[in-house]
Amino acid sequence: MATITSTNTPVSTTQNDGNLNHNVSLVILTSLFFMWGFVTCLNDILIPHLKNVFSLSYTQAMLIQFCFFTAYAVMSLPSAKLIEKIGYKHGIVAGLIVAGLGCLMFYPAASMQSYPVFLAALFVLASGITCLQVSANPYVTALGKKETASSRLILTQFFNAFGTTVAPYFGGLLILSGVAIGVEELAMMSEAEQAAHRLAEAEAVQIPYVGLAISWFVLAAIFVCLKLPTIDTIEGNDVVDSNVKSAWKFPHLTLGAIGIFLYVGAEVSIGSFLINFFGEENILAMPEAEAAHYIMFYWGGAMVGRFIGIFLTRVVAANKLLGFNGIASVALILTAMFTDGYTAAAAILAVGLCNSIMFPTIFSLGVADLGKATSQGSGILCMAIVGGALIPLLQGVLADTIGIQLGFILPAACYVFIAYYGYKGALIRKA
Repeated sequence: MATITSTNTPVSTTQNDGNLNHNVSLVILTSLFFMWGFVTCLNDILIPHLKNVFSLSYTQAMLIQFCFFTAYAVMSLPSAKLIEKIGYKHGIVAGLIVAGLGCLMFYPAASMQSYPVFLAALFVLASGITCLQVSANPYVTALGKKETASSRLILTQFFNAFGTTVAPYFGGLLILSGVAIGVEELAMMSEAEQAAHRLAEAEAVQIPYVGLAISWFVLAAIFVCLKLPTIDTIEGNDVVDSNVKSAWKFPHLTLGAIGIFLYVGAEVSIGSFLINFFGEENILAMPEAEAAHYIMFYWGGAMVGRFIGIFLTRVVAANKLLGFNGIASVALILTAMFTDGYTAAAAILAVGLCNSIMFPTIFSLGVADLGKATSQGSGILCMAIVGGALIPLLQGVLADTIGIQLGFILPAACYVFIAYYGYKGALIRKA
């Protein structure tokens, strides 16, 4: 899953007496990457679950991702302003508390059986995660040498991917498996029984999300007590002497923002439709609770790929690796669209492996050589994560009109642009 990073914005630190050393601090910070990866991937479980609870169309169900990822666009700049006032450590604590409150909102949303309240809870939860990402990533870039910042970021994203890998298993176990019944069995129930069943389905999310809220609050208490290294200043890259308002002058930054928008949108879209895709008669005709376990292979592929990417990026040019992965993704999606059974299922899951290095690579290529405009460029790329809100919604419209399988043409088109950016767009450094 995508995380806000900046490999070209080194942060200087001072280490006062009693502060934790860099290695210990990095270990503690990885817990945050794991947590927001875990929670973000639970949306893939919520989509089919709430679709059944509220009898939603695919377009309506994709409002889950829309509300979640819209928070990145709406809250990135306010989070940055907040952190300027209270500091990075307290920004982490604030993000943890807000995320916990968002999880708690799932309890009344389920009791009220209100889809709008669920959507509001997701926005609040994502707002907290946005604040966390804006706060935590500068720490990661600071905890060590500037030359190894990229490796540390890929390492933390490995744990982020680990969270996205295990989330579908626990989500399927705790949310989907307990109360799910067949359509025919539901039709045989009386209206009162159906209402009771839908309430039980809605309330299936209460315990898991209350547990997550407690985890967020415990982490907040831990971070209040920790003495992390103090971040003093953010240093720009002085390769180019540019004005801080000039980031948009650089085509590779503008095209990189489009790349981030399309990549996050495509990755989230595919993950959002996997359970329903595996349930199609011509694919695997698989029950939702069982299909949820297969999502682990999609996100697990990203985890494995990021581990491999730590070594590959040292011997293969990052832009060429990005271009190759983009082309491979298109080929795999087309295979999933025009084949059936396990071939189609395996092809769409394999896209996860191709996704692995895309976000950090696009991000680092986008902010390269921006000089004093690096901070602005990083903010632009962060806001482009809103693609995770819009692309899944558009694919929901396609799924309602031409079907889930053919609807994958949208993420395929996204990966075509990403391949172009890797081979050509990232190399256009001057206006």
